[in-house]
Amino acid sequence: MGFGSYDESEQQQQTADDEEDVEAVNVHENDHDGQLSFESNASTDELVSQLGAMKDDDEE
Repeated sequence: MGFGSYDESEQQQQTADDEEDVEAVNVHENDHDGQLSFESNASTDELVSQLGAMKDDDEE
């Protein structure tokens, strides 16, 4: 028995074992069908400035 045939049989066995343990994932489990509204007295420039400050804090 050569190395190639031994390696091939090991790979086939692993594939069969992996398929038995696979579970489906529901990607729509937490979907939300609704609306979100947000009111602020801050201007767009103020909000952009705050966002820039938060990004700067994350980089430090």
